[in-house]
Amino acid sequence: MAWSKTSSRGMKVEYPIRKTPASLDNHRLAAYMITRRRVLMRYRRLIGLVGFMVMLPLLACGQGSGDPPAAAKEKTAVPAGAPKPYAPQDFSKLKGMPGFSDKLLDMHFTLYQGYVKNTNLLLDQLQQLATQNQAGSPAYAELKRRLGWEFDGMRLHELYFANLGGKEPLAKGSKLMKRLEENFGSFDNWAADFKATGAMRGIGWVVLYDDPKSGRLMNVWINEHDVGHPAGGNPLLVMDVFEHAFLTDYGLKRGDYIQAFFQNINWPEVEARLGK
Repeated sequence: MAWSKTSSRGMKVEYPIRKTPASLDNHRLAAYMITRRRVLMRYRRLIGLVGFMVMLPLLACGQGSGDPPAAAKEKTAVPAGAPKPYAPQDFSKLKGMPGFSDKLLDMHFTLYQGYVKNTNLLLDQLQQLATQNQAGSPAYAELKRRLGWEFDGMRLHELYFANLGGKEPLAKGSKLMKRLEENFGSFDNWAADFKATGAMRGIGWVVLYDDPKSGRLMNVWINEHDVGHPAGGNPLLVMDVFEHAFLTDYGLKRGDYIQAFFQNINWPEVEARLGK
């Protein structure tokens, strides 16, 4: 099936129309649509990243802002009482944790520190553009889109590292244990669902979310950093399932990494997040 168009030279050109294969059953159709969606999301991220990389050098030298380069050298005035820049937290106490090599942790800490640095950089650049009345510019739009990725990358890593380093299982009479049993029937049922979510193909995060309005607990898959978070949800337990979180120690054996993660959960930290 195709539609035709006559060119300016009088030539008839036919364009094929892509259709969803009619022969696909429900399962294959779902997989087909998910694959197409992922490809589109990757293209969107790629376009945003290219725009981000192109605009940053221009902003640094003052181009594209309508101001002369000399003006760009002047620091943007910071409002009184403005929040301080984000500072990377120190999680070096996790070194020596069973199932996680120091090499893996050092690499992961460095990656996390990059998210903190980029979050501060984006906030500074956005403030600079706003003070120059450039909030409607393409540069502002691309940086604004990128902010969610960098900020969530920073915050999710902080939650992840903070809920590691534990040595004791979740107490049976604890408030969190009761909530898990109410929502999943048993702790084992919850754990099986959390691990199954983490074993899904793809890169991202698994987060045990608390919905404060309903009291429901949910194991949620977060695609990349910034897609899939339930609005208003409170993250309780966070597990990184990007390859960098386990490839150095476990290769492609993601299941072994998930098992090591469970053996090191800091349950008092997780339970302290309830009600926050």
